Amino acid sequence: MLTQYRKTVCLSLTSVDLPVFSVVETAATLYQKDRNRFHLLLSVPPVNILDSENINNLEQDGANSSNNAQQWWLEMAPEQAIMTLQGNGRLSYRHFWQQEAYGRTRYWLPNESSEKNEPIRLHNFTRELTLIGDPFPENLHIEYELWAGEVQLGSYILNLKIRH
Repeated sequence: MLTQYRKTVCLSLTSVDLPVFSVVETAATLYQKDRNRFHLLLSVPPVNILDSENINNLEQDGANSSNNAQQWWLEMAPEQAIMTLQGNGRLSYRHFWQQEAYGRTRYWLPNESSEKNEPIRLHNFTRELTLIGDPFPENLHIEYELWAGEVQLGSYILNLKIRH
């Protein structure tokens, strides 16, 4: 049986070695799959990039922004986490993290052509994955390195706080 709860969450991503810091605070729906497995669904309004082509459409886009929200889906368990961003034709990605293991990371960039869009395939190494909270998760902490082949693309900390 799937049980769901509405919660306020704060999701942050910080780079240890690059000038990257992002925080999203929003409402989310927490689904309990079983005792130690949870899914979290977040809707985040799209970020508009202003250029000469879409400045004229800014007022129209504002009226439709709720229909264009990006969906983040986070699957959490003590031994692994999977985060998926579905972007409605925008940037999409899927990260798979597992404690002290290499995981898969894939990015799909927007594609204006009719050709199939192949993902950019990266991998990550998860140094730490901690899920705290019983019976419901309160904090997910992930420290990982992102790699493209033999090139490290930075070290990152993803932190999720769930307010009950």
